Amino acid sequence: MIELPLIVNVLTGEVSAAKLTLKQWELLIRQAQASMLAGTLCYRLDGTSIPSQALRHFQSARIHSDKQFNDLLWEIRQLKQVAAELGLPLILLKGAAYVASDYAAAKGRFFSDIDLLVQKQHIPETEKKLMAHGWVSSLQNTYDQHYYRKWMHEIPPLRHVFRGSVIDLHHNILPLTSKVCPNADLLIEAAVSVGDSPLIRVLQLPDMIIHSAAHLFYDGELNHGLRDLVDLDSLLGNSSEDVAMLVVERAYELGLQRSIFYAFRYLNMILRTPISAGALERTRRAAPSGYGLRLMDFLFLRALMPEHSSCGDRWSGVARWLLYVRSHWLKMPWYLLLPHLSRKAWLRLLGKEKH
Repeated sequence: MIELPLIVNVLTGEVSAAKLTLKQWELLIRQAQASMLAGTLCYRLDGTSIPSQALRHFQSARIHSDKQFNDLLWEIRQLKQVAAELGLPLILLKGAAYVASDYAAAKGRFFSDIDLLVQKQHIPETEKKLMAHGWVSSLQNTYDQHYYRKWMHEIPPLRHVFRGSVIDLHHNILPLTSKVCPNADLLIEAAVSVGDSPLIRVLQLPDMIIHSAAHLFYDGELNHGLRDLVDLDSLLGNSSEDVAMLVVERAYELGLQRSIFYAFRYLNMILRTPISAGALERTRRAAPSGYGLRLMDFLFLRALMPEHSSCGDRWSGVARWLLYVRSHWLKMPWYLLLPHLSRKAWLRLLGKEKH
């Protein structure tokens, strides 16, 4: 177990923010900014006596996150009209779902785009309707368009021509080429309405938690891993019943039990999230065998920390890179992956690929 950084100890209450020195406050600010948790911390520390030198940084983050929160609410209102014209439900995912559900996870959180889920057969008409409302594809590369639409769980991002808001339109939560790609119909059928429109929906809470965990432990982009772990911690606190056990049972039904094993393990180890013994025991059946778990601990306990010099060791960069490679391996078989990566590398070499 590596030494946990200051921001984790403040979040868990292991270290009292009221007793921090000015030097520690400076370090906390830097770690919070690196992990995109400055706004969240501002809400969590509400009522704490924060030195004026540090307060302005947290207040600035809170103002910025509050604006994004309100902007996202406004975009959701526009999507109500889209859904009404389509006559089809639009299911909000991740950050947009937290906002629409008024979950604590949305308070202080920063948002980059709006994730939507519809059934695969409804992708063409939904895309056309979104285009009619100003959201157009921002990806013009023919190869990437083909790659997204044939193999991925989403179409290329749609950016609004005037407002700049970005929609990621999904028909599943993991790539179709992944061995653990779930049956999206199970998620869609269990979705629940939020607000005053029956056509604006979110995943039921257990599915929301499973999606967040699958995204974190299969995606490979862990630069905001601690923020995503904090999301999971907050989501698990949104029910008075043992939601953890419901999550475990649902994860087995969807075939995503391994991601929930990792989520519960690192929530418990890093954020000390209280998870029932029964739920933890049930997930152990999904644990990697042999030395696999030791390796995953070595990698994730480093990669989930903020990308700041005070939060890692000499192996942290290697851990992130190995998990990034692992994510590609999990997304698609080698006979598809190697030609894809080779082509992308060649396009970059020719200067025809931006990302």
